Amino acid sequence: MDTRTSQTPEEELQHFKEVSQPEDFEHPEPDEQQPEALEPDHGLHWVLPVVVAIVLVAGAAFVMLKG
Repeated sequence: MDTRTSQTPEEELQHFKEVSQPEDFEHPEPDEQQPEALEPDHGLHWVLPVVVAIVLVAGAAFVMLKG
């Protein structure tokens, strides 16, 4: 990483060109080719449907027992 605080006008122009270009999805950056980037998500995305189902069953049971 470059820790210099001042840049030449050419360096500033080059940096501006690099950050102003849109992301190229057809040619991903090298870090996207790393094995850890290709691993599936091991998060808790399956919890939401289970919680919604439990709440719906509990709500239906409450309505049936109350009425």
